[in-house]
Amino acid sequence: MVSLDFLVTLRILCRHIDDLLYKKEHYMDIISTLRKTIPWEEFDYQALLHALNDYAHPRDKITDLLAKGVIVRVKKGLYIFGDAYRTRPYSREILANLIYGPSCVSLEYALHYHGLTPEGSAALTSVTTKRGREFQTPVGLFLYRTIPGAGFHVGLQRIELDDGRAFLLAGPEKAVVDKFRSDRGLQIRTRRGCLEYLLDSLRIAAEDLNRLDVDLLDRLAAACQTPRVQLLVDSIIYLRKERS
Repeated sequence: MVSLDFLVTLRILCRHIDDLLYKKEHYMDIISTLRKTIPWEEFDYQALLHALNDYAHPRDKITDLLAKGVIVRVKKGLYIFGDAYRTRPYSREILANLIYGPSCVSLEYALHYHGLTPEGSAALTSVTTKRGREFQTPVGLFLYRTIPGAGFHVGLQRIELDDGRAFLLAGPEKAVVDKFRSDRGLQIRTRRGCLEYLLDSLRIAAEDLNRLDVDLLDRLAAACQTPRVQLLVDSIIYLRKERS
């Protein structure tokens, strides 16, 4: 004969299993809603709240989603989906644009992106007209160096990904200029010093310098309005003439 205590224990266990199944189903429903509502891998806090608008206590849900690794906080107010919940790779370049702005990807990262320098950059480097910053995040280090506002938008490229997302990247000409004028410790006052910096320090091949757009370099020099940038552009043009 089955005891009463056994039946009570069995009933409690069944209720517990039902609760667990309900919570799992509810949890999977939340994940499905997020993926249907948020089309991209990178998203902000407002997009997250909007996706959870029909659920009670959305902020508690966000805390739970973070704890379970469904979403990852890149910085305050900016997220990506966790490894097991992505439908495509996230873009570090898009994140760089979103983490701190106004900014664009440039400097060492952009130079390597365009094939001008042989070594890649462990950090994703950008320029900004605001104060320089650095952000150590779960998806890597993001560095931002300050450049003057004059000429900031000249030479920018909008790189569109296959899914329609896009990020701002310094073109090769702008990346070279940004790198030169952001290296504060440089004491270069001659054409020879400029070329040694480009060819030896940065290890940009002379052939790649010759392929830069001279008209765009002139526009950058005119927009920046500094003797330092003009010297850089004149040096690159001189190299081209010497090798032609």
